[in-house]
Amino acid sequence: MCGIVGVLGNHEVAPLLVEALKRLEYRGYDSAGIATVNKGRLDRRRAVGKLVNLSDLLVHDPLAGKAGIGHTRWATHGAATVVNAHPHRAGRVAVVHNGIIENFRELRAEVTAAGLTFETETDTETVALLARMYMDQGLAPREAAEATLQRLHGAFALCFLFDGEEDLLIAARKGSPLAIGHGDGEMFVGSDAIALAPMTDRITYLEEGDRAVVTRAGAEIFNAEGQRANRAMTRIAIDSTRIEKAGYKHFMAKEIAEQPVVIADALRHYISGGALALPEGLDFTSVDRLTLVACGTASYACLVAKYWFEQIAGLPCEVDIASEFRYREPPLSDRSWALFVSQSGETADTLAALRYASGKVAKVVSVCNVPTSSIARESDLALPILAGVEVGVASTKAFTCQLTVLALMALKAAADRGRLDGPALAAHLADLATLPGLMNHALRLAGDIAHIAEELAEAQDILFLGRGPMFPLAMEGALKLKEISYIHAEGYASGELKHGPIALIDARVPVIVMAPKDTLFEKTVSNMQEVMARHGKVLLISDMAGVQAAGMGCWQTLTLPAAPALLAPILYAIPAQLLAYHTAIAKGTDVDQPRNLAKSVTVE
Repeated sequence: MCGIVGVLGNHEVAPLLVEALKRLEYRGYDSAGIATVNKGRLDRRRAVGKLVNLSDLLVHDPLAGKAGIGHTRWATHGAATVVNAHPHRAGRVAVVHNGIIENFRELRAEVTAAGLTFETETDTETVALLARMYMDQGLAPREAAEATLQRLHGAFALCFLFDGEEDLLIAARKGSPLAIGHGDGEMFVGSDAIALAPMTDRITYLEEGDRAVVTRAGAEIFNAEGQRANRAMTRIAIDSTRIEKAGYKHFMAKEIAEQPVVIADALRHYISGGALALPEGLDFTSVDRLTLVACGTASYACLVAKYWFEQIAGLPCEVDIASEFRYREPPLSDRSWALFVSQSGETADTLAALRYASGKVAKVVSVCNVPTSSIARESDLALPILAGVEVGVASTKAFTCQLTVLALMALKAAADRGRLDGPALAAHLADLATLPGLMNHALRLAGDIAHIAEELAEAQDILFLGRGPMFPLAMEGALKLKEISYIHAEGYASGELKHGPIALIDARVPVIVMAPKDTLFEKTVSNMQEVMARHGKVLLISDMAGVQAAGMGCWQTLTLPAAPALLAPILYAIPAQLLAYHTAIAKGTDVDQPRNLAKSVTVE
């Protein structure tokens, strides 16, 4: 969600702050601002909307200084207004914040009783006013920040900047990610390495409860108990943080097109010499149950994987939405594993669920795209999906890479549990090797899909149907469509149609049926006929055999190459993504940064 950047530099920092904030746009935001200290004087500029509005403001009203902080805000407390935009300032202190201060009401009452007044509707302003209160009582900036942090409950990443202090930033994290960047006589703070990559490749990730005193000479880091802590400095690969559209109109288009390449990379990483090369410690022999936990698109990847683990490996699985998992207090066994899936590795609900499960299960495993993330670091075993940086808010290549890694894990589980012998496993791996080529064929449907999308863009409601592993794909297709086109869409198991959703069917409601010609095909076609009998507009997505068998009478058809059952959910994700993308283009919505959404959801 919100993006944070801080710079103690040797040059004017306003351009650096704005450029870093641009690299955090993928997180989602509705306002932005920066603050600097120049000749001992703290000042700030803020604007609602896109960063170009802040850039325009800085042209007409520049902000000088070689020390500063910046922020992109995704509104939680208070509307998206200039007054509510960060940085928040109270006297001699300015603050930027990602997260939610849960006890802000009682703190607000306390600072109000001390004679301080609020200007905003935000919880963050409470942090700035509390620090000001402590400074008014005589505490130095560093001590005032520490006293403030001791009072805060909730999840936060914070960075403080002080009037009269041109060589000091105070940074802290609890629940939300924050990193320190090391330069030559310069220091940086950022929500992630992507923001800092143009300025440094040397990064230190703060751990849970850490706070850091940052000067140009370096960073002193203290843990939650106030003890000095040594945190490793890592070098990031600059290429892995590169953000560019490479000639595409949108990041989402680029990331859809990249899928054959990144899937091939993942397969090369996890398959060697025709055999699985998964990490040591991934032995399913004695596991009696698997609990999969995720949010949003990643949760649909888990639902697909449930079919694989149970049908191929015979391993019972439960799938939980992370935001519900720990609150229902599920009983966990010391013979079970908990598997957490997250693109960013910082998803707040998923991280909280991981911490709930830790110590209650035999092993905590994660599948994520950022190997240095909190979820990866706090897992017993972490498997990177190797999708590369994904900027578009609507996940595409991360989803198919998640599915690919989960499929490989299911095959490993089947082999470990004696459900697959060597030749059968080798056959599945050989099938997976064909996946990038099949995906390239699917991408060639983009022109046909763009034509269909022109009419889909006129709909107010759209249904997606699928059976078996295609049921989660139907839900994922619906999610993609509503995320970026703002059309109401729902995904259903085909057999559930007559149990309620069929009441919605008329000539104005397109129904997208995802149905490879597999063992469930005939049943899905029966449900499709029920739609057509009620004048529903059916778009059938199938292979050649399926289209020939059931395409007559459909409004539209899309023909994918025939694929083995294991591969079908991964392959069919591509037309679902292209339908959402081209429908959004037809409607003229913001494809990469859809309204109200954030790429990395770091608050509950």
